[in-house]
Amino acid sequence: MSRSPLTFVALAAILATGARAAPAPAPPPPPPEAPQLDPDLRINQIQVVGTHNSYAMPVDSRLLAMVDPILGHAISTFAGKLPPEQRAMFREEHPNDVSLTDGLGYRHPDLTTQLDEGMRSLEIDVNPDPAGGNFADPAGYRLLRARGVTDPLPFDAQAMAAPGYKVLHIPDIDFRSHCPVFKQCLAQIRDWSDAHPDHVPLFLVVEAKTSDLPILPDPTHTVPFSPALFDALDEEIRSVLGRDRLITPDDVRGAHPTLNAAIRAGGWPTLRQARGKIVILMITADGESSTQGYLAGHPSLRGRLAFLRAEPGEDHAAFLMFDNALVRGAPIRDYVRQGYIVRTRSDIEAYEAKTNDTTRADAAFASGAQIVSTDFEHPGNAFGTAYVVRLPGGGIARPDPLAVASHR
Repeated sequence: MSRSPLTFVALAAILATGARAAPAPAPPPPPPEAPQLDPDLRINQIQVVGTHNSYAMPVDSRLLAMVDPILGHAISTFAGKLPPEQRAMFREEHPNDVSLTDGLGYRHPDLTTQLDEGMRSLEIDVNPDPAGGNFADPAGYRLLRARGVTDPLPFDAQAMAAPGYKVLHIPDIDFRSHCPVFKQCLAQIRDWSDAHPDHVPLFLVVEAKTSDLPILPDPTHTVPFSPALFDALDEEIRSVLGRDRLITPDDVRGAHPTLNAAIRAGGWPTLRQARGKIVILMITADGESSTQGYLAGHPSLRGRLAFLRAEPGEDHAAFLMFDNALVRGAPIRDYVRQGYIVRTRSDIEAYEAKTNDTTRADAAFASGAQIVSTDFEHPGNAFGTAYVVRLPGGGIARPDPLAVASHR
């Protein structure tokens, strides 16, 4: 599951988000909290639905119109030059030829509404900004203003001024967020959790952003993560959510020599122990090379708050991610049976919503992956199709048949 160089990652990242236009439809009534689940099920023995880029707000359509042709040419040229192995990985994780406008064709409400709708996984992209102000003047809006645009979609530049971790997808292009400061996102999640103390555990996917996309004049560059910045990220999480609300690698490892040994031995906590708790799952777009600083000085994630996306069998491996269940269904099933928690996606780059195709969603649920992430969690979308992703059988969580059968 190795990842490609920074240039590949920067280009690939553009295909993971979208142009959200018309107002989202009214959300459906919230489903019941899932009290019927056996309290002795372990948290790797349930399956939930979550959202991808949960914080995202619409990109201004005029900005997308400028960027689409630039990126389309760059991607087609770049993909054709990749070595065969990297080209295969690119196609696996970005299987559809879509424009940036279509790829960003989803619309999420705020985090609280998503949680009320029954989402039990959220994904937040965090960008270090230790000096403050790095993302306060996006190049895309400078270009719009230079072309006479006086009414771009609102952007809270003031919120970006202070030091701290900022929440956005692509600097200069896809930067509007329901909670532009990471602490704001965490506070909204904390407040919702306080109001619903018996909720099934929430899986919070934190993507540590490690690359930018410098295709516009005078672009914004991402600040590289370092061990100190990972320390500060943990401290931000702890300061808002509190240690007692979290299920951490130390909690799961127990007396086992490694985290991997613990999860293979059934070490995940039970639902009885985990209700009202939050599990932090950390990823980066270019894989483990960018998270070594989080492991430095913390073997098997000792003392850390988050579970890292890992390669199966590594000492710290407890959480895996395979976005394409159509390709990786069999390995996902095998890893779920071994005790790993796996995240996969029901739709990629909005293609399934545009074509109203549930094949990938069906494969995702059937794979046994505990977290199935979607961009289309409620009815109504920018493409006018009926595509929507719900947990089979309804509700918020269900027993994962693969995991339950493997760990009776």
